[in-house]
Amino acid sequence: MGDRRQQRPGPERWPGRKCESMNITTFIHATYWEDLSPAVQTQTTRCLLDTLGAGIGGRATDTARIVHDFAATCLGGGDALLWQDGRRASPAGAALANGATIDSLDIHDGFSLCKGHAGAAVVPAALASVGLSAGTTTGRELLTSLAIGYEIALRAGMCLHATAADYHGSGSWNALGCAAVVARRLRLSAEQTLAALAIAEYHGPRSPIMRCVAHPTMLKDGCGWGALVGVTAAQLAGLGFTGRPADTVETAAAQPYCDRLGEDWHFLRLYFKPHAVCRWAQPAVEAVLQLQREHGIAADAIAAIRITTFHEAVCLATRRPRTSDEAQYSLPFSVAAVLAHGTLGPDQLTEPALVDSRVLRLIGRLEFQECPDLSARFPARRFAHATITTTDGRSFEARDVEARWDAGAPPSDAELAEKFRWLAQKLPTERGRSLERTILGCAALADAWQLLELLAEP
Repeated sequence: MGDRRQQRPGPERWPGRKCESMNITTFIHATYWEDLSPAVQTQTTRCLLDTLGAGIGGRATDTARIVHDFAATCLGGGDALLWQDGRRASPAGAALANGATIDSLDIHDGFSLCKGHAGAAVVPAALASVGLSAGTTTGRELLTSLAIGYEIALRAGMCLHATAADYHGSGSWNALGCAAVVARRLRLSAEQTLAALAIAEYHGPRSPIMRCVAHPTMLKDGCGWGALVGVTAAQLAGLGFTGRPADTVETAAAQPYCDRLGEDWHFLRLYFKPHAVCRWAQPAVEAVLQLQREHGIAADAIAAIRITTFHEAVCLATRRPRTSDEAQYSLPFSVAAVLAHGTLGPDQLTEPALVDSRVLRLIGRLEFQECPDLSARFPARRFAHATITTTDGRSFEARDVEARWDAGAPPSDAELAEKFRWLAQKLPTERGRSLERTILGCAALADAWQLLELLAEP
């Protein structure tokens, strides 16, 4: 990939070493790998593996092709690398392209109380900013910055949802997590760091997410733009650009959401996704899969399907998706496709798969409705009931089914590794294995650039 930019020596430690009661800038700059509990350390690697798997799987989408070409053409030539591409871009350009690529395949982690996603922005921002470091970025430092970025993003997201009237996409708050990561990487002062967070909050995309639910396109959850804004905000702050306060982390309203930083980690309460469709559809997907497996129901023996679920899931109403983006935001398609194929990954979301006759037949036999009781439990809990009636007149019902891999029942390390291999299966075998080994061994890397070079191979 060529030589990296010449690195400047920098201080090893933030001058305000961690104390018992941390403010946000101390948390960002004075939290180190050895301060993280074993559970948090493990979660950093799990999230890195899972998010990069989503990025690898999403690289075949039209969204990824477009944003990579845009970044290389309009934001190219810099200290960052475009994944599975080989071209260079500015850190902001790489964060945009790689973040939008992850977001293009709806199979990355999320946090229920934020109704959205942190990792799809924080991971690409952290990797895009490796070349900005005032010294070599070790694997442990990369992972530590991920934990910090996630935590800042999630807390900002909870505050924003509690204080803003509109329902906004994830880019509006995960931008702050990205700004935190890059502020740490650039060793900004406390004042500059607060400015970076405030700039990211001010310019973070307040995407009207329900518009994209009603009319699904490549816009998705705004994670690529959140990554770009966060990276840019920290770089601007480092140059003296001002902007205060950041309402979601600095004001009195934010205080309840910023308590116990470094002690109570929301980062440990993420959910992971087994299927590449909107999380809101996944309780219904699991409900019909449960019935199909328990009772041996063949797809062609299904006469009718009834789904009862919460309001937001019912809004995923597109019955005949024309694109992968529409399919990922379609409850009818998700249920029908998983019954027909038994799985929901990149192959089930390609345009030829959208006109599969088995799937279209099942969509025609499906009806869905909202249950007020289930709607009242959203977003903390997300349930679906399902009833399948077969052509011979039998009826089977599953009630109060939740999506798999929620925080209370997370996937095992082996299950996440299997998911990564599934998403990376189109890579050459040895390259996929090498990537997996490098990610799982990230904490031992002397230089995180090794991972970037492996990711960037076309």
